[in-house]
Order: sequence, then C-alpha cells, then structure tokens
Amino acid sequence: MPSRSPHPQRAALPLPTRSEKHDLAAFQPVLALIQESRKRALRAVNTALVDLHWRIGQYLSQRIEEHGWGQGTVNDLAHWLNLREPDLRGFSASNLWRMRQFFVTYRDEPKLAALTRELPWTHNVLVFNKCHNPEERDFYLRLAVRERWGNRELERQINGCLFERTLAGKPLLSQALRELQPGTGTPFKDRHVVDFLDLPEPHTEKDLQKGLLRHLKHFLLELGRDFCFVGSEFPLTVGGRDFFIDLVFYHRNFQALVAFELKIGAFEPEHLGKLSFYLEALDRDHRKPHEAPSIGVLLCTDRNKDVVEYALSRTLSPALVAEYQSRLPDKRLLRAKLEEFYALLEQEEALEG
Repeated sequence: MPSRSPHPQRAALPLPTRSEKHDLAAFQPVLALIQESRKRALRAVNTALVDLHWRIGQYLSQRIEEHGWGQGTVNDLAHWLNLREPDLRGFSASNLWRMRQFFVTYRDEPKLAALTRELPWTHNVLVFNKCHNPEERDFYLRLAVRERWGNRELERQINGCLFERTLAGKPLLSQALRELQPGTGTPFKDRHVVDFLDLPEPHTEKDLQKGLLRHLKHFLLELGRDFCFVGSEFPLTVGGRDFFIDLVFYHRNFQALVAFELKIGAFEPEHLGKLSFYLEALDRDHRKPHEAPSIGVLLCTDRNKDVVEYALSRTLSPALVAEYQSRLPDKRLLRAKLEEFYALLEQEEALEG
C-alpha cells in the first residue's frame, strides 16, 4: 500500500466566482480588524513586559536598600531563575541590574514612566542608558513614540545629539514663512546630520543629492514625520527654459510642497533669489487649489547667521536656511552649548521672579 503523508495537504480555498467578485471590497474590513487586533495584542504584550521589568526593578531596589543585596546576591538570583526555568530568556544578572536601574531612573518621574510603556524594552534601555537628565529622556521617549522609530534609528538620533541640536539653535525662517505657517519651527530643524551617507571629503552637490536619494528612507526619518518624497531634479519650465529643483517633498500637515536646494559651501544671499524663483514656479504651475504656498529649504554646509538674517528679512518667499553635517557633531561642544542654554533660562526665570 502506498504510504500516506502524516500531513495531508489542505484543500485550496475556492476562488470567488465572477458573480462574487464585485463583493471583494467588502472583505477588506475583516482583514483590517484582524490586523488591528494583532497590533493591539503586540502592544499589550509589550506593555506587560515593560511593566514586569518595572516591578522586578522595584523589588530589587527595595531589597538592595532594606536588606543590603549586592552584586553577588543578584548573580545568585539570576542563576536560580535559570535553574528553575531553563527556557527563560532575558533575566541574566546584567539584565536584572538594568531593570533596577530602569525603576530607579523613573520612579520619581510618573509621566515619563507612563511613556516607557509605549515603547519596547530595547528602546527603554537605550534611553535610560544614554540620556543624562529627565528633559532629555522625555524628548527621546516622546519622539520615538510619535515618529515610530526603530531601535537603530533611535540610537542614531541619540548619537547624533538631536536633543542638543534642537535646543542649541532654532531654524532661521523668513517672516513670510512665520506668517504663513506659525508652527513651522516645530517640524523644520536647524541642523541635519546625514552621517548615514558616508560622503567623500570633499564632496560635490551631486554626491550629496545622489546620497540622499540612495538613503531616502534614512533622510525621511531625519526630516521627521509628515514629509513625503515627490521627486528629484524636479522639472520646471519658465519662458521656454528648463530648470530643475534638487529635491521636492510634500508636507502632509502643512499641505504644501517643500523644495530643497542643496549647497555644499557657505550660504550666499543670492542663493535665496534662485530658491524664491523655484517657489514661484511651483506655486504657479504645480500647486493644487487646496494646497498652501510652497516652502523653500536651503540646505548648506555653513552659514553666517547675520548674513542669513539680513537676506531673509527682505525676502517675500516662505523659506528657511538650515545646515547639514556629514559627520556626527562634537558631543562635548554641543553639551557646552546646552549648558549655556540652561544658564540663560535660569537667568530669565530669576529676572521674572
């Protein structure tokens, strides 16, 4: 007798008949319900895991403070857990100490403690290990939740000193942009770190443009949420002549096209004239009726703030000037600037008091 397979093949589901095909659109909500349920289940599992680590950290902290537990006792606990539950993972002595550090870090910060439940444990370890104060932790926790950063992107942003860069400088905006989009200072950054491009030194504007396109996903993460890529070498035709914008994006919240002009050298006032020309052409020939006026971003390697301020003060275009850095910034210099920022805040508070 022929041998039978222990796993008989399951009969294929019949495809919808012609008369049923018009109802396929009605199937989509069922799939959406399943996918949403899976997401909720994963979030619930993550919340439970982070909460478990919190409670273990709380227990260890109490034992250390009240009963003098030390490294040796925690090592014994990890060994004992491994003997009782050999399949248990993630409860080594080093991880148990991390749980204790996690609890100690956030026990006096209830708002931040609540945020930690919205992120995976690996994200939390990165934040409480690498951030030095509650403000910095709050900054990265909120952004990681809002931007849905993966673990690698979160680490890249911390290593790139996004917090310090955000505090150290505000974007240089034209008055037209301030009036057009009062909240523009929030999504647009003063400086962008594009270390993921691995650009040669020296490099050309074409090198920069090709690198950004090759690593477009990383650049979109660096720009922030709501930016959508439209095109590169975006064509414009004015008076029978052809012109090309380096990069064009669309910002969903502002409902506006965003033109990026790339410069590898220092900012020059004439750069704004060219950018304003591009914005006018975009608005006349490409902007849709429901969209806001287009926004221009001049991205350069260096700029004199006085020169930029003078140039922006008279332009009628909604534009800003930002810097890009192809290497990670000096963390010591940025932290020194951050200390200056905090000192100024304290002085202002003292004057107001």
